[in-house]
Amino acid sequence: MAGVLAPATLKVKTMLDLTMLRKQLPEVVARLATRNFVFPEKEFNELEAARKTVQTKTEDLQQKRNVLSRQIGMAKKNGEDASALMAEAAQIPEELTKLEAELDDIRTRLNDMLLRIPNLPHESVPVGKDESENVEVRRWGTPREFDFEVKDHVDVGAPLGLDFDTAAKESGARFAFMRGQIARLHRALAQFMLDTHTRENGYVECYTPYIVTASTMQGTGQLPKFEEDLFAAKKGGAFGEQEQMYLVPTAEVTLTNQVAGMMLSYKDLPLKVTAHTPCFRSEAGAYGRDTRGMIRQHQFDKVEMVRIVRPETSYDDLEEMTHNAEGILQKLGLPYRVVALSTGDMGFGATKTYDLEVWIPAQNTYREISSCSNCEAFQARRMGARFKDENGKTQYVHTLNGSGLAVGRTLVAVLENYQNADGSVTVPEALRPYMGGVEVLRPIEGGVFAH
Repeated sequence: MAGVLAPATLKVKTMLDLTMLRKQLPEVVARLATRNFVFPEKEFNELEAARKTVQTKTEDLQQKRNVLSRQIGMAKKNGEDASALMAEAAQIPEELTKLEAELDDIRTRLNDMLLRIPNLPHESVPVGKDESENVEVRRWGTPREFDFEVKDHVDVGAPLGLDFDTAAKESGARFAFMRGQIARLHRALAQFMLDTHTRENGYVECYTPYIVTASTMQGTGQLPKFEEDLFAAKKGGAFGEQEQMYLVPTAEVTLTNQVAGMMLSYKDLPLKVTAHTPCFRSEAGAYGRDTRGMIRQHQFDKVEMVRIVRPETSYDDLEEMTHNAEGILQKLGLPYRVVALSTGDMGFGATKTYDLEVWIPAQNTYREISSCSNCEAFQARRMGARFKDENGKTQYVHTLNGSGLAVGRTLVAVLENYQNADGSVTVPEALRPYMGGVEVLRPIEGGVFAH
C-alpha cells in the first residue's frame, strides 16, 4: 500500500456528500425517510444560511482589504496622507478573526448534526419499514431431519466443555467459558475461516489492536451514533489523559481505518484484508433478547473481511464478498439462506446489505451469522480516505465489510446441526485437519475438569 497522508483534514467530516445535500436535499430527505429517519431539514437550512452569510461577509472584507491595500499604495506613491486608509485597514484582521471563529462554530454544529445521519440506501434495496420486509434471495442446503429430540447448543455443549456458569461467576451474563475440545473447536473454526479467506479468496491476514481511540471509532461510524453499545476504557492510567479509548466492537473498525487520512493510488486498489479478533459489545438495545447461550454475547470472536475499492467495482465486490462468507458455510455443510435487508433494517453506514442466516435446529429457524455491506464513500468521507484515479482525479474510495464468519454463532450451528443421539457431536470434515484428525467430540467422563 503506497498511499500517502492527505495534505489537509476536512473542515466538515460528514459521511454524506455535502454538495448533494445542498443541491438535492428533497431527494435526500425522501430516501432517508425509507429508513425511518427524519432528516433535520429546518436545522440544516438554518446552519447553511448562517454559513453563507458569514462566508459572504468574509469575502466582502477580504475584497475591501485588497482595495484598501491598493489605495494605500497609490497614496504613498503620490505622496498623499494614507493614515486614514491604514487605520481602516488595520481593523479588518480582527473582524476576519471574529468571522472565522463564527464560521468554525457553524461548521462544528453542522458536523455534529451530520454525523448522526445514516447512509442513503441504494436504489436496489427493497423498501420496507423493518426486518419483516427483508427479501430472501436464495437458500443453500437442506435442514437435517433428526430421529431424536433435538437439544440446543447449551445442553449439547455443557458435557463437552461449554460452561456458562463459570463465565457468569467471573463476568456476569452474556459470557462463555470453554474448556478442552470445545475450546479447540472454537479455535479451529477461526483458523479454518482465516485460511480459507487468505488461501482461496485473496485476503491479506492482519493482526490489529483491540483498543482504539474515539476518532478511530468515529471514522467508521460507531461514534457518536452507537456510543451506548461500546465498552469504554477508563481514561487516565496507561492511556494518560489522551482522548477516550474503546474496545473494538468489530475488526471492521481497525481494518478500515488503516487508510484513514491517506491518498492512495488507483494501483493500490482493491485492498482485501481479514482479521480474527474478539469483539466487545454492550448489547444495550438487546435487553431480554437471546439471554440463553452464545447467540448474543458481550464478548465474542469474529473473522472480519474488509474491502477498500474503486467506486465502479464496489457492488460487484459486495456480491463476491457475500459469496466468500457463503463458502465457509458450504464447506461446513451448514444450511443457510441469504437475505437482502430492507431500507428499514439496514445498518447505519450501509447502502446495501446481505445477511447470511444459518439454520439453528433447536429454534427451528434461520439466525444471522454474517452481514455483508457496501458503505460506498460513507466511511471514506469521514476518514478522509481518497485515491487518484487513472486520470489523476481525486475520488473517495468505497469501503465494504462482512463477517466471515461470527465464530461463536458458527460454533452454535455446528453443535446443533451435527449433534448425535448419544450426546456426541460429529466434527465437520473441513475442520478435522484443525482438530488433529478428531472426528467426534464426546461427553467428558468424570466431568469437565477431567483429562
